[in-house]
Amino acid sequence: MELTAEQRLLRDSVRDFCQREVKPIAAAVDRDARFPAETLRKMAELGLFGIPLSPEYGGAGAGYVGYCLAVEEIARACMSHAVIVGAHTSLCALPLQQFGTAEQRDRYLRKLAMGTMLGAFALTEPGAGSDAASIKMSAVKKGGEWVLNGTKIWITNGAEADLTIVLAVDNPALGAHGGVTAFLVEKGTPGYKVGTKFDKMGIRGSSSAELVFESCRVPEANVLGKVGEGFRVAMSTLAAGRMTLGAGCVGGSVAAMEEAVSYAKQRVAFGQPIAKFQAIQFKLADMAVGLHAMRTLVYDLAAKADAGQKGDDFARQTAIVKLFCSEASHDIVDEAVQIHGGMGYSKDFAVERYYRDQRVVEIFEGTSEIQRSIIAEDVLKRGVG
Repeated sequence: MELTAEQRLLRDSVRDFCQREVKPIAAAVDRDARFPAETLRKMAELGLFGIPLSPEYGGAGAGYVGYCLAVEEIARACMSHAVIVGAHTSLCALPLQQFGTAEQRDRYLRKLAMGTMLGAFALTEPGAGSDAASIKMSAVKKGGEWVLNGTKIWITNGAEADLTIVLAVDNPALGAHGGVTAFLVEKGTPGYKVGTKFDKMGIRGSSSAELVFESCRVPEANVLGKVGEGFRVAMSTLAAGRMTLGAGCVGGSVAAMEEAVSYAKQRVAFGQPIAKFQAIQFKLADMAVGLHAMRTLVYDLAAKADAGQKGDDFARQTAIVKLFCSEASHDIVDEAVQIHGGMGYSKDFAVERYYRDQRVVEIFEGTSEIQRSIIAEDVLKRGVG
C-alpha cells in the first residue's frame, strides 16, 4: 500500500528514535532481563503509547496503519520493547477506548495515551490458556463493589502495570458467554498483588507475571463494558491485537534478514563471500518473499480496519495474519541463524537473540493451533470467501 506523507513521517521518526535509543541497549536488556524503563519513558514523551488512540484523549489518531508502522519499527530494534508497547496499547488502551464509559475514559485513557500509566490485560490462568472460556477466577457482587478472587499467569506488563483489565466469572451457570465480566483494576488496590515473575527464554525485557487476587474489592464503576459481556470484550481485544502482533513479526524479521544479508556479504568460504553461492541466495530470496507477504497481509487488513471495513469475518482475517506472520517469521529467523552457521548459535551475534525472541509469537495471543481452529470454524460457517 502507498503510505501518506504523515505515515511516512511517523515511520521514519519512530525508526530514527529506535535505531538510536532502543537498538543499542537491546542486548543488555535481554541479558539482564531488565524492564527498560528509561527508553519507555522517552517513547512515552514521543507519544508512542497512544498512536492509534483518539486525539480527544491525548492520542495521535493515526489508526491501525500508523500503529502497525510504529510497532514494526520498535520490533525491528527490540522485540521486548514492542511487546511492552503492544500489550499496553492493544490489550488495555484500545479496549478501554472501545468499551469504556465516558467517565472511565476520562479517568484512565489520557494517562494511558501519554504513557504516564502502563496497561495490561489479564485473561490466562493456570487452568485456562488456549481454553480461555474455562477461566475460574471469581467475581462476587457485594453492595456497590465486586470482590475478585483467583490467580492469573503469564500477564505481559503484569509486574509494572498501573491499570489491568481483568476477566473474572460472575455467573458460573451462564459460562463464558454471559457469565464473565471485565474489570479495570488499579495497582495498589487492596487484595491485588504481583506473584511470580517468569524467567523466560526470550523477550526478556518484557515481564510476564503471576497476578494474585485475594478478596480484591473493585468498585462497580470499574466494570468495563456490560456485566456478563467480558468474554466479548476479551475476544474483540485479542482479535485486534493479533493484527498488530503481525506487524511486530514483520519488524523482527526485517532485523534478522538485515543481519543475514550483512553476514553473507562478509563471511568468506571457499574463496569468496557466501552471498555468491546460490544456496545462500535462494535462502535470501525465500526470506524476501515471506517478508513481502507478511507486510501485505498486515497493512491490507490495517487499512481496511481504518476504513471501517472490519466485517463479520474480522476475527478470521486477524487469525490469518497472526498465523501466517508468526510462522513466516519463524522461517525467516531460522534461516538467518542458518546463514550465520555456527556463529548464529553464539550470543555474540544478534540473530541468537532474535531466534529466542521470535519463538513466543507462535504461542501468545493464541497459539498457531488456536488460529487454525478459528480460521477453519469460520470457513465451515461462512464458506471459502
